[in-house]
Amino acid sequence: MTDTRTNQDIPPTLELVKHDSGQSCVKLSGSWNLRSLVAAPELNLKISSYATDKNMRWDIDSVQVVDSAGALMLWKAWGKKLPVGLQLKPEHRHLFERWQAQEIPEPKPVYSSSNPVIKYGNQLFADFWRQLLKLVTLLGRLVLDIGYLLLHPGETPWSEISITIYESGVRALGITALVGFLIGIVLSYLSALQLKIFGAEIYIIDILGLSVIRELGPLLAAILVAGRSGSAMTAQIGIMRVTEELDALSAMGISHSLRLTLPRVTALTVVLPLISVWTSAMALIGGMVSAQNTLDISYQQFFLKLPDVVPLVNVFIGLGKSAVFGLMIALIACHFGFRIKPNTESLGNETTNSVVAAITVVIMVDAVFAILFMNIGTP
Repeated sequence: MTDTRTNQDIPPTLELVKHDSGQSCVKLSGSWNLRSLVAAPELNLKISSYATDKNMRWDIDSVQVVDSAGALMLWKAWGKKLPVGLQLKPEHRHLFERWQAQEIPEPKPVYSSSNPVIKYGNQLFADFWRQLLKLVTLLGRLVLDIGYLLLHPGETPWSEISITIYESGVRALGITALVGFLIGIVLSYLSALQLKIFGAEIYIIDILGLSVIRELGPLLAAILVAGRSGSAMTAQIGIMRVTEELDALSAMGISHSLRLTLPRVTALTVVLPLISVWTSAMALIGGMVSAQNTLDISYQQFFLKLPDVVPLVNVFIGLGKSAVFGLMIALIACHFGFRIKPNTESLGNETTNSVVAAITVVIMVDAVFAILFMNIGTP
């Protein structure tokens, strides 16, 4: 019968050949690929035993087929270097040169703890550190993109920036105005109840002015934008991952950072201070309405006294915080968007994580600003 086996099916063989000069040589033949080696696990032990003799000669010129798995097994047995006098085919040499050019990382020991609290804490810290490094990498790419656009201003994605400003800013005016107005009414009403006790009704202007312009306005706007626009950005990038649009952009040589991250970060950094001013204005209007009804403070009196009790530096502090909030929200939204895997479960999970992380970071950054500017802008 005719042997119909291909080179892929020839089993690997190993024999020890002794020459007349007394020199021993290990001769390999057959197919040394992953499928054949799995069926012959004893070959690894034989090779390792022969490789202990540093003077042993090796002849693999008769090997018909060898893949990366076979080359890696031989490479490790030889002590991660080619033996002296090795005989092999030229077409197989590049497999060993590949392992010679790069260092194979050693597996790191895994330390397990019987305490579930410590184990869970270690996992959380490792995940936080990993995500922080990726976020810093994303920020670094953004800086490089800005440098590139300074040298090539004609490639600035103005259309993407304009669309993001409209979606994140203009379409958010309604909800931010409503929330700001209601918060102003609530804050004014609750403050009036306490100020009436001490007969200090006029100081409601101080409370509303400082708290809204410096803290509540920027913070409310950032939280609303993080929940509304930040989640939308994450979902948009995630849908692009699911529909393989990101892979198509990579195939066409289009930078994800330049076309997706930069427009969103630029737009939110520009538009969030404006939304903050809008939210603060609506909150002050709501406070004026409540103050006029509960404390009989006229609108004219409110407007005339407000600039005297709220220094102008508070406005700049609020604008600066809002710009930083917009930068962080957009970066976090894009970061979690690129983490999404091509399935619907990952899309929902990462979108939720994006909103939670963005709001948490906004509150943390606001606390840092409050500490840094504690003695600035107070009358």
